Amino acid sequence: MNSLLGASGRLLARYLAQPIRGYQPLATHDPAVMRRTLRPCDVLLIEGNTRISTAIKYLTQSTWSHAALYVGDALAGNTRDPDPPVLIEADLEKGVWAVPLSHHDRFHVRICRPVGLTQKDARHIIEAATARLGQTYDLKNIIDLARYLLPTPPVPVRWRRRMLALGSGEPTRAICSTMIAQLFQSVGYPILPDIETRPAPRPGCENCVEEILHIRHYSLFTPRDFDLSPYFEVVKPSLASGFDYKRLVWGGDDSNAAAASSAIL
Repeated sequence: MNSLLGASGRLLARYLAQPIRGYQPLATHDPAVMRRTLRPCDVLLIEGNTRISTAIKYLTQSTWSHAALYVGDALAGNTRDPDPPVLIEADLEKGVWAVPLSHHDRFHVRICRPVGLTQKDARHIIEAATARLGQTYDLKNIIDLARYLLPTPPVPVRWRRRMLALGSGEPTRAICSTMIAQLFQSVGYPILPDIETRPAPRPGCENCVEEILHIRHYSLFTPRDFDLSPYFEVVKPSLASGFDYKRLVWGGDDSNAAAASSAIL
């Protein structure tokens, strides 16, 4: 029975990992500029174009369906490789694996950078991530996978995040941002903690309060949480590398439209 469920789970995972037709990225990026901008422990959010991506984006009400951790040259083997593996991510079919940056070149992406992360903690996160390479996921629980067969499952908003964490946990770890969340939580770096406020009066401030942070379970984290987090900076390569709008080349019609708009204003 286990072997039958495992085979069924792999077939279902393969189906969910297939790209959908007609995908168009919301925006494009320059791969060379992206390479120059990324720093170790940056989290790269990816829009994604698979069947499962559509369901995750719907459930999280977000552009992002996937996340990967940038590890720099931690995996450098052949230094002459023009496109070495620099991202570690959890994949539904492959498990935890390393991919080159070009793997996501055709997708809309976003860089989220942990602000103030110490070098010691960054090394710990990268070492822990590389230690997980080759880890695979038990896909026998096909109920965990079947929930993604509907691209827009009829689930109330308040239950959508919980739906991502529903079930055995194995497929959940493969498709959500749980691995990266665990890595940052292991060094005490916050993502989106639950915040409790309680009175903390002191001389001269009778109404003062203090905030107590509570760690959310890693299974509840989604890719968009890194985007929303107040502790991760959104880095846009086109701006980080220096942007001069005066150097933009506009088409003839676009130039005329811009001039007409200026005249109206």
